[in-house]
Order: sequence, then C-alpha cells, then structure tokens
Amino acid sequence: MTISVATSSIGLVVVGAGATLLGSAPVVFAGLAAVGLGMGSLDVMMNVEGAAAERAIRKTLMPLMHACFSLGTVVGALLGAAASALSVSVFWHLTAIAVLVFLIAVLAVRSIPELENAAETSAPGEPASTWRSRLRASLSVWADPGVLLIGAIVLGMTFAEGSANDWIALASVDGHGFSNTAGAIVFGVFVAAMTVGRVIGGPVIDRFGRVPVLRACAVIGVLGLLLFILAPNDFALYAGTVLWGVGASLGFPVGMSAAADDTRNSAARVSAVAMIGYFAFLVGPPVLGLLGQNWGILNALYLIVALMALAGLAAPAARERHRR
Repeated sequence: MTISVATSSIGLVVVGAGATLLGSAPVVFAGLAAVGLGMGSLDVMMNVEGAAAERAIRKTLMPLMHACFSLGTVVGALLGAAASALSVSVFWHLTAIAVLVFLIAVLAVRSIPELENAAETSAPGEPASTWRSRLRASLSVWADPGVLLIGAIVLGMTFAEGSANDWIALASVDGHGFSNTAGAIVFGVFVAAMTVGRVIGGPVIDRFGRVPVLRACAVIGVLGLLLFILAPNDFALYAGTVLWGVGASLGFPVGMSAAADDTRNSAARVSAVAMIGYFAFLVGPPVLGLLGQNWGILNALYLIVALMALAGLAAPAARERHRR
C-alpha cells in the first residue's frame, strides 16, 4: 500500500512538472500513468483489506469506505477550485496534494493489522508463493461464473456512475436547456446523493441483505434515469438525479465485498471485478458521447437504463455466503 501511494504521489508531482515547468505532454502522460498504476493497485489492496475488516467486525462497512472516496472527490474539487482562484501554480498545487496524500497514507497504513492471508490456489506440490501459481490463480477467476456475474453488477452500476460524472451536467444543459451553472449544480446533487447512499447503505444491507438492496438500487436507478430523461420540469429532473445517484451508489462497494467473500483467492477475484468496473469507467463516457452525437444525449442515456436493469438481474450473485 505504501509503495502504491508513493507511486501515485510521485506521478502527481511529475504531472505538475510536465504541465507547468516543462510544458511537455509526454511527461504529463508518464505522470498520469504512474498515478493510475499506483491507484489501481492500491484500490485492490484497500478493498481486500476492507472486506477483511467487514468479516472481522461482522458489519457491512464497504459502502461507508467508498463514501469516503466520494467525499474525497468533492474535497479535491473544492481544493482545485480554490487553487485556481488564488492562481496557485499547478506544480505547487499537485506537489502539496502529493505530500499530503502520502503522509496521511503512511500514518493510516501503520494502523492496519498485518494478518496472514489464506494461501492462493496452486498446483499439487507447487509452492503457493511462486509467481507461476499466483498467475494461474489470477487468471482462473475469469472462468468463474460467480465472478463474472458480480462483474455484471459492477459493470452496470459503475457505467451509471462514470457516465454521470462526465455527462450529467452536459445532458442537463444540452438536453433540458439548463445554464452551465445549473448543470454544475445538478452534478453536485448527483455526487451528494451517491455519498448519502453509501453512508446509509451499510446498515440497510445488514438489515435486508445484499440481494434485495441491490435489486432495490437497480429499480431506483432505472426510475431515476427515466425521470431525468423524460423530466417535464426542473423539480422532476432534480428528483431523477437524486434517484440516479442513490441507485448507482452501492454497486461497486457491494461488488467488492462479494468478490472478496472467497478468502482463498480474494485478491484475484477483487482484481477481476475491479477491472470490469474500470472498463465501465473507461468505455462508458465515450460510448455515450458517440451515441449522443447521433441520437441526442438524452436518448443515449437509455443504454444506462438497460445496464442497470442487467445489474439488478445479476444481483443474486452477490448473496452473502453465511446469511440465513
């Protein structure tokens, strides 16, 4: 974890140097690659550790942990806006953030107990720690229907989340005639709704179980999207935004918990599901852009409706192993 955070922090400094001091696109590209490499590997480790904490404490905690991610996004945006308003150099801004993130992470990692992980799957007579056995274990999870179905849940929900991050403001402006300022407010409402959904999601899941809650989230998300697309007035649009955010809030964290249920190969399973989620984040926005260019941005959002419905149908794959 410490090495991963250090990699991302160094990448942030390189991005700032490339953008401000050197004016070099290749340097910025290299810095962004380091940020992505560090954050991607850290994401898997954090979710594996988070799932272990859930099992030890016997409460659903992953949504609350991911709410901290949403809160961090808002804080980061506010700090960026403040740095811009004060004309702070991008290099010094990103350098300060990199140092802050690294110091916080080092202090936090020291408090994580070092528990012995279960042995990875390996061939008879072959040590579990060899590179070959670990690679085989990592690849084998892609043949597991359970992992793929959990991936379908994460795919639909993260597609809804990632697409909203990039398109909900523009859809409000171009599709519903909002001003640019109002469009930014709509995005803020969406992020706030996701954060609230993740904060309250844990106790709700403990009360009703993953499957009913995921199905409810899918229904809420579909209704919210339809209300957003067909909104006859501003109130309906904001209401649809709230429902869209709440509906998309729990898919990724619950998917991570479900993937880590099998402690024998939890890291490989979480990695596979995370890759599917990243694929949705990466592919979703440009696909919607292409569809929106040909059929209109609001009509393009019907693709998210279909994927959220798919996530609801795949919800039983996330069922707790020991829930009565």
